[in-house]
Amino acid sequence: MARKYWLLKSEPGCYSIDDLAGEPDQTTCWSGVRNFQARNFLRDEMALGDMALFYHSVTEPSAVGTVRIVRAGHPDETALDPGDSHFDPRSTPAKPLWFAVDVRFVRKFATPVPLRAMRVVPALSGMELLRKGSRLSVTPVTKAEFDVICRMGEAEG
Repeated sequence: MARKYWLLKSEPGCYSIDDLAGEPDQTTCWSGVRNFQARNFLRDEMALGDMALFYHSVTEPSAVGTVRIVRAGHPDETALDPGDSHFDPRSTPAKPLWFAVDVRFVRKFATPVPLRAMRVVPALSGMELLRKGSRLSVTPVTKAEFDVICRMGEAEG
């Protein structure tokens, strides 16, 4: 199966790329997604070895680095924990409603790639992220889009 490419949004005040880089094994569970379309990507389409852009979604929205999917879709344990802010009583161990993947830090970009910079690159014009009203926290990207953003992130600001 061919590798797929993704964009994962996170609010840096909640969980940043630096937080991921500081984790044991630089790995974490990408949990707490509560949108059905994004859930379907996590559950049905993300696979071991897929790559993703790590995107900070507030302040200056920017792609800030890359991660690798190291565990494919599995039930999101935060949905089962009444003490967690992502608890959902509709989700049960027998019938999980929400799913997560595990990601591992690959690299932080030398220069964040702001949304405003992406908007002026013709090769990125078809990105889901750039569509008016797009708010999904998990979106597919093409390999070409992934490569363009990675090159932009490695350019010295």
